[in-house]
Amino acid sequence: MSKSKRQMKLGAFFMIPGHHVASWRHPESAAEDVQQFHLYKRLAETAEKGKFDMIFFADGYAINDRLESAIEHTVTVRPEPLTLLSAISAVTSKIGLTATVSTTYNEPFHVARKFASLDHLSGGRAAWNVVTSSQNAEALNFNKNEHLKHASRYERAEEFVDVVKKLWDSWEDDALLIDRDSGRFADPSKVHEINHQGNWFSVKGPLNVSRPVQGHPVIIQAGSSEAGKELAAKTAEVIFTAWQTLEEAQTFYKNVKGRLAKYGRSHDELKIMPGVFPIVGRTEEEANEKQALLKELIPEKAGVGLLSALISYDLSSYPVDGPLPDLPNISEINGGKSRFQLLKDIADREQLTIRQLYQHIAGARGHREIKGTPVQIADQLQEWFENEAADGFNIMPPYLPGGLEDFVELVIPELQKRGLFRTEYTGNTLREHLGLKRPLSSFHIHNVYEKSIHS
Repeated sequence: MSKSKRQMKLGAFFMIPGHHVASWRHPESAAEDVQQFHLYKRLAETAEKGKFDMIFFADGYAINDRLESAIEHTVTVRPEPLTLLSAISAVTSKIGLTATVSTTYNEPFHVARKFASLDHLSGGRAAWNVVTSSQNAEALNFNKNEHLKHASRYERAEEFVDVVKKLWDSWEDDALLIDRDSGRFADPSKVHEINHQGNWFSVKGPLNVSRPVQGHPVIIQAGSSEAGKELAAKTAEVIFTAWQTLEEAQTFYKNVKGRLAKYGRSHDELKIMPGVFPIVGRTEEEANEKQALLKELIPEKAGVGLLSALISYDLSSYPVDGPLPDLPNISEINGGKSRFQLLKDIADREQLTIRQLYQHIAGARGHREIKGTPVQIADQLQEWFENEAADGFNIMPPYLPGGLEDFVELVIPELQKRGLFRTEYTGNTLREHLGLKRPLSSFHIHNVYEKSIHS
């Protein structure tokens, strides 16, 4: 039994039909069902059976068709996540529901309204993974000729999140009266225009959805660049991140947690959850066989295409059995800077060819890959959790539904036996699962302050 009183947080990260770039070719994947609700219902119910804190869907707004491999060799169709999570909310009762929505190609009012609606429909289980889009291909789908520069994307994102929170607060918690006798549905003195005027947005408000069950749906952030870390320290309550070694993860953990105090936040108000790609076998031999099969399934073009997309640099003209070419300086990259640096570091550290690098990252996509028996998997998670490298993990099954079912049936019981993970849900909202406070409304705080200075 672990001596730790903390319990790790676990998210089930669904890349359909699995995180491995060739998962759709796996004989046990549900590739035919990627647009069918029954697959997502099964996955959500399995994750809830395993007592996961949340399920999570990534998203993007373009098919990266610069390389022909994208459409030909990889899965590029998926349901829109908020629509999907609204349906999943009806067939689950406890598990958190997380969707990626970009601040680059959306408006704050739309996003505030959608997440407030999901929070009400699910009884307080919504979470927003805040991202700044990283592909130039997305700009071309939104009436733009080129993608916003990295610094501008983060400036817009910071203001975007601020506006969304103001809109969630525009109805005070007790604004709804629903008094049939008096004919009063709501108290107008407790519904507020936000009148936001900023560099990026002008929004009058109020929202036409009352304050969410959780006050604010949980805010998640996934960037690990300097701008991303600062945005997370100021606004996020969970960080999804990617690290290969314990030392790297510890450095990141200490760095981000160390930024919280200047924003008046405590250590526990931000949960850091690195992504982990687990290959689980009942024996070491079985785990090795599963890993070997996945590597065999990768079409060369798909591997090169994935790697090119992740580092924002086209590698299609270079020999796959040669080294990475001389890459631009990170300051010249307008895509995901932290992922670019992470993959370049792996290639340099391990002296990998392009083929070896795409085989290395084809599953975890820059996150940590671990394999072994349930005991070995639990050992590796426990090491990071108990040595200030993580508050929990985002679990990335290699293929679905089997990869998730292996983790729930084999690894979760081992974590529970060690006292590292819950055996039952003790709350109903995602904030309760994660141990996060429900935020007070900014208008409530203002009203209390006004009363105090006039009393």
